[in-house]
Amino acid sequence: MEEQQIRAEIYHERQRLQFCLLHALNNLFQEKDAFTRADLDGIAEKLSLDDPTPDRWTPISVVFKPHHNLITGNYDVNVLIAALERKGKNVVWHDRRNGASSIDLEGSERGLMGIVVNIPVRRFGGLWKGRHWVAMRKIDGVWYNLDSDLKAPKPFNHVSDVRVFLDSVILEGGEILLVMNDKQGD
Repeated sequence: MEEQQIRAEIYHERQRLQFCLLHALNNLFQEKDAFTRADLDGIAEKLSLDDPTPDRWTPISVVFKPHHNLITGNYDVNVLIAALERKGKNVVWHDRRNGASSIDLEGSERGLMGIVVNIPVRRFGGLWKGRHWVAMRKIDGVWYNLDSDLKAPKPFNHVSDVRVFLDSVILEGGEILLVMNDKQGD
């Protein structure tokens, strides 16, 4: 009963279409509207306008924008980084050669806000290959997997379990992005 009560206090958005980046960001910030679809669409559009080498327009460009899919979402890493920078966060791309053991998971939450991973996924019997954004965050001293594909946040029992999970992300071809609270490195 106590574990259910703790889980009820943790904000967790479930997967809808390909808006996993939107869900990952809101789960990371533990707020329903930390970001909205309009926010991320606006960031993606600004990134496209600021691009010094814009793609040539084609009829397919109406739906498949450079940084997101207009209908389903599916935002790219540039949108993630710009969104987090708007909130005063710094994104550090983890060097996969170092493994998860080089990430300070036990340090102060003032430094490392959380982790966003981007993992390869196969759906529809392996016919569709894509990537999926997942947020992880330490809340009240416990690390949680806040994957929007999960029915509820999944607590990790020990920090070593977090490292095992992150090492499996690396082995599967995923990427790990550390979200730091100090944008300027203060």
